[in-house]
Amino acid sequence: MLGGLRGTAAFAGSVEGRSRLRDGQHLETIGRQLYSVRRELARDFEGTLARIASIGYKEVEFAGYFDRRPKEVRAILDRYRLSAPSAHVPIEVAQQDWAGALAAANVAGNRYLVLPWLPPESRRTLDDFKRLAAECNRLGQEAKRAGLRFAYHNHDFEFAPLDGRLPYDVLLAETDPANVALELDLFWITKGGQDPLKYFARYPGRFEMVHVKDSSGPPEHRQVNVGQGTIDFGHILGRRQQAGIRHFFVEHDDPADPLAFARMSFDYLTRLELGDS
Repeated sequence: MLGGLRGTAAFAGSVEGRSRLRDGQHLETIGRQLYSVRRELARDFEGTLARIASIGYKEVEFAGYFDRRPKEVRAILDRYRLSAPSAHVPIEVAQQDWAGALAAANVAGNRYLVLPWLPPESRRTLDDFKRLAAECNRLGQEAKRAGLRFAYHNHDFEFAPLDGRLPYDVLLAETDPANVALELDLFWITKGGQDPLKYFARYPGRFEMVHVKDSSGPPEHRQVNVGQGTIDFGHILGRRQQAGIRHFFVEHDDPADPLAFARMSFDYLTRLELGDS
């Protein structure tokens, strides 16, 4: 996911409890990462959110507000009984106007601000990731003081070894769990050759959000509709309590038909039987 908020990000509130389960083994609250419908939002912001809500989604995660003010965004969400517990914020905003992002958060009603992407020039060495960890700790401390939560979203480059170590392991080891949560993208960690379940076991409670994104499998690892690929979501999401997962956001970076993808993915996840947690 390469998108982010334009200008000042919005984000507010305290972290709420884990998404509830129906009958103990089915997800009840399913969210949608809105990067998948970025073109539709650009054409019809409110209408697209209305259609997402009509499918049955209760939560959304923003990756751009398309020049809407946080107050306007909040009003639209309220109108369609949606909540936006999370929003992605470009690193430029985090570095240049973090205070503004935190202030705007209280208006839009987000609870997490997520760093979604690193430009290549800032992730060439292991020391780059150590500096990133220190920056994440700082951002997380400031978010915590504002009553919010900071998180980091991965791609696959964090799982390419540098000097014998995985950068993702460096981030986990050198960030404070009290200040930094992880949003685990299940597609990208799989493409990076790693097993989410092993990370859940090694770092329990740290993965407060996930991107539910499917893969065609090796070697191409094409993104496909959720439920039509090779990722065992029933098994992975069945470990939601060990992982600490609170929010589940469906995503596809470039679906052929974004709204059809949204409906098919929602239908699949509502029927999905989860393994033991």
